Amino acid sequence: MESAGTETITRPTELNSFPSNTNDDCFTQKRLDTLLAVNIETARAQMLFPSEKEKMKAAMMKIPLSNKQVFAYFGLLLGIFPPAAIFARFFMNAGNFRAEDFWIFGVVAIVNLISAVVGYFSGQVVGNIVGELERLSWSKMLLVLPLVGFLWGALAGGAGGIVIFLIGAVFGATFGATVGGLALPAFTILHRLMKCGDRLELKHFLPLSFGITFIVCAFIFGW
Repeated sequence: MESAGTETITRPTELNSFPSNTNDDCFTQKRLDTLLAVNIETARAQMLFPSEKEKMKAAMMKIPLSNKQVFAYFGLLLGIFPPAAIFARFFMNAGNFRAEDFWIFGVVAIVNLISAVVGYFSGQVVGNIVGELERLSWSKMLLVLPLVGFLWGALAGGAGGIVIFLIGAVFGATFGATVGGLALPAFTILHRLMKCGDRLELKHFLPLSFGITFIVCAFIFGW
């Protein structure tokens, strides 16, 4: 009897070659992150816009300003006009100036410039702080605002007054703290009432900011 020759085919086996789920895990994690981001944004929108009417009103704003922009521009105005008012009153009370005394106007201009620049950039930080305070109750907000305004004004006024050495820095900080402690609460109350979500339209900002600034200047001239 003849035996038939057979060939055994050997195939390489990989006992540990299970399909990897790494790509699926990464894809799932990305979907979860996207879902969480959407939920956070939805919750933020619901907090800012309690009703569809308010949301639509915010969408219709032509030139909306954020908190950082609003308080930066307000700080710029406070850094320009109240110091200019107090210097103008000083010049009016001092009487006539001799030609050699006109260098004082250059010093005053530098003081105003520094106060305005510091007021603008520090106002961006104040805008973030006020944005958080406006989420609190009215009583808590009004309790903290004068302190924030006091520090804000002291920083801007003191920075400008450094040009006139120590006396100028002390006087500038004292004057700025007084202005900031009064102007910031008054402005923020109206800002909270008039804003839509976290935006204030430019056409509302202009009369509000200039009105409060010029009221402060009127008090200075009325001293």
